[in-house]
Amino acid sequence: MTNQDNRGEARAVIVISSHVARGSVGNRAAVFTLEALGFPVWAVPTVILPWHPGHGPATRIVPEADQFARFIHDLENAPWLGELSAVLTGYLGGPEQATAIAGLVKTLKARNPQARYVCDPVLGDKGGLYVPEATATAIRDQLLPLADITTPNRYELAWLTGMEISGTESAIRAARQAPPADVMVTSAPASSPDRLANLLVSETHVLRAVHDSIPSAPNGTGDLTAALYLARLLAGETREEALAKTTGSVVAILNKAAERGSNELMLETDRQILTRPEMSIEIEHVAETAEA
Repeated sequence: MTNQDNRGEARAVIVISSHVARGSVGNRAAVFTLEALGFPVWAVPTVILPWHPGHGPATRIVPEADQFARFIHDLENAPWLGELSAVLTGYLGGPEQATAIAGLVKTLKARNPQARYVCDPVLGDKGGLYVPEATATAIRDQLLPLADITTPNRYELAWLTGMEISGTESAIRAARQAPPADVMVTSAPASSPDRLANLLVSETHVLRAVHDSIPSAPNGTGDLTAALYLARLLAGETREEALAKTTGSVVAILNKAAERGSNELMLETDRQILTRPEMSIEIEHVAETAEA
């Protein structure tokens, strides 16, 4: 590895998640978003699908565990590792993938202590886990302890921590039990059933971005949210700025998709909303109770 191979600012992000031929979920959503905001991306598929499983059964191609591990090992030892500023992980195709990814994250952080790792633990929703429990356990035990930021939905956070989440205070308590310093709980409870929140729990603050619930929202919202929030932080924005703009962009894009009757996010059409949110989201500073 030569010095010339690693000159320049570390701006690239390695995104490790699912790939679909049709639609904007997993890597398709995250890569487009990060590149739209100016960040080069190294994209690694954990599973290849024709479309999101929510649209119906389809062929599923998962790399063999040994092949995937060798692939990740090659990236660990690439002469361009110095380009990377962050890792973003999402849906995994199997528990063995977590072991390989953990090695990559450790190698990158040893090389660049400022590198961020965002773990989007794609595990399930209110219907329960939609990955095997062994995969969910590997994410919890191997990846979460390495993450700087995690972006679970409320149901994933409840599973990861073993805590029931019924409102804002219980969501904060659960987030405090998760290893990462910053936990953004998506689809967190809000003041009324027709409203939801992105709840950001850091070591010193709790911030909440409340928005209207959008019925029948397309899949990919979590992937989009994690990628947008990471991009805004990498651009130098504060947590509060990043949370407000991320939430504003995601809600606007979901509303556009709903208006069109689309069953997929249409990021190529709504690209300008990624960079310039059309909605203004007010950030609330939440005071924690003694129990929280």
